Amino acid sequence: MTAQTHGSRTMFVAFLLFALGLLAVVAIFVLSAFHRHAPWLWAATMALPLGLVVGIFHVVRRR
Repeated sequence: MTAQTHGSRTMFVAFLLFALGLLAVVAIFVLSAFHRHAPWLWAATMALPLGLVVGIFHVVRRR
């Protein structure tokens, strides 16, 4: 078996969504430490499970 030399667009999107969602979760905690609120971040946190689902879809589809 040889390793794939180029990345998959689906996996790239999954990592991007997951990272965006994780960053939003961290930002919520940091802002709450300073008694600030950003309601739009709650919607951005939904990118974390969406990225996880896209990543699982990519792995299952490749098998």
